[in-house]
Amino acid sequence: MKLLLVNGSPHKGNTWKLTQRVKEMLAVYDSAIEFQEVHLMELNLPFCTGCSNCFRNGHRFCPHHEIVQPVMDMIERSDGVVFSVSCFQGHLTGVMKNFTDHMAFMLHRPRYFHKKALIVCTTGGISASSTTKALAATLPGWGFNKCYQLPVTALSWNAYEPAGKDLRKAEKAVRRFYLDVKSGRMHPPSIGVLIPFNLFQALCVGNAGEKEYPTEDNHFWPRYLGMQYAPGIPIPIYKRFFGILIYMIGKHLSKTTVITYRK
Repeated sequence: MKLLLVNGSPHKGNTWKLTQRVKEMLAVYDSAIEFQEVHLMELNLPFCTGCSNCFRNGHRFCPHHEIVQPVMDMIERSDGVVFSVSCFQGHLTGVMKNFTDHMAFMLHRPRYFHKKALIVCTTGGISASSTTKALAATLPGWGFNKCYQLPVTALSWNAYEPAGKDLRKAEKAVRRFYLDVKSGRMHPPSIGVLIPFNLFQALCVGNAGEKEYPTEDNHFWPRYLGMQYAPGIPIPIYKRFFGILIYMIGKHLSKTTVITYRK
């Protein structure tokens, strides 16, 4: 099993300390786990400029592609990802938010359909839960199949040592995450995930001949033509019908709607 640890905090503080305990717990379950770490702060990733190159021409045209692509590849090679992100004013750190901004094109062209995540967050006071929820709401848009959350109130800004109750909470989250990754079982997508998958597919297929505002989306979606979601992911019958309905709506909208990122 290969697991990637992504440090989305500007330093290795309380949240990273808890993440290291999570890593130790995972190693107890399976000593053969291959861990890899990436510290976003050390990448010196410039701010996303909002140029829309990733949407319009493809993510390889991002001006920061050489920095972002290696992280994307590490996620692709992993079986699961542990995101470690501190709570800054009740939300993601700027370092993590900047990274998610660079990955925003995946909301139109998702890819990590067989990946699962564990999101670890500590806060000195409140809002750890809102932080993990924010990232857990983003990752399914990238295709992530399942997101587990571990928000912890550390009550410390400098010298946090995980208390017994924190470790017990962590153990439960780690166990669920580990067993799910190990099982290889895929979970059905939510309604909120099915909507953009089928809507963007229909809009792009309907606008396949678009010449004035061609986008990378038009090259991406034909591979999923006729599918309500990615191959290998189970979909209940009622969700299949829902996906077909959204696709039909999208095909109708494609007659008058053109996806464009014109500046």
